[in-house]
Amino acid sequence: MPLLEGLRIVASKIHGYGGVTTRRFTKGEIVVHGDGVLYDDKTDFDDTYALILDGEGSGHGETIFWDLVCQTRWFNHSCAPNTDVLSKWDPEAKTVRAWWVALRDIEVGEEITYDYGFAAEVAEPCACGAATCRGVIVDDDPAVQAELPEHLRRLLRTPARAAAS
Repeated sequence: MPLLEGLRIVASKIHGYGGVTTRRFTKGEIVVHGDGVLYDDKTDFDDTYALILDGEGSGHGETIFWDLVCQTRWFNHSCAPNTDVLSKWDPEAKTVRAWWVALRDIEVGEEITYDYGFAAEVAEPCACGAATCRGVIVDDDPAVQAELPEHLRRLLRTPARAAAS
């Protein structure tokens, strides 16, 4: 796995390992292109580091999993992320292309984060430390948050918590 330009992997203040910048990135700039292995929803594998994507047009069914195999797998979740991950199906290569784009200027030494936006059935407590932390790694859609089990719904720090109660 080649090292990604402008990034290094370190022990994270958020969770486990994280990717921090070794150079400045400006808002709208592509921070990195990811690399992965493609799985469909019928394959049994550890999806811990996978992007879960709409498989429409891929020939792989409704949902596809793109298991990150580069340093992007160490990018942590934040409720106030500094990047957004974008993706598209590449019909020629028959795979996914994914890239992380800076949502704001990112200074040297900042950890790269994105909002995982988990579905309620795989949500977990959040430790991102952002002032706007939702308390749970879950999609910010109140309808999705309303589907959380009670033990996670109690951790929510959003208006959706009041609506779901």
